[in-house]
Amino acid sequence: MKTKHLVLVWLGLVAGFIATLLLGQWRLGFFYTPVAVFIAAAQAFLVVAFFMEAKYSSRLTWFFAAAGIYWLGILFVLSLGDYFSRAWLK
Repeated sequence: MKTKHLVLVWLGLVAGFIATLLLGQWRLGFFYTPVAVFIAAAQAFLVVAFFMEAKYSSRLTWFFAAAGIYWLGILFVLSLGDYFSRAWLK
């Protein structure tokens, strides 16, 4: 991979970091969490795609990366379902 691409990805990560810092200063209310998660997901994608070189890997690697993300989503949904349903027992 060319140094130019690495520098551009690094600048994108720095921009995401600065956006996260600025996001903490704004009063977005309900929209704070979705915007913060979007920024974090974009940064994670850049790290996986470029620094872990998944972008230049086979489709099988992409399949297993997507399967890992899918499984993480299942774990989040089940954990949040447990967390939000605890109040029902009171």
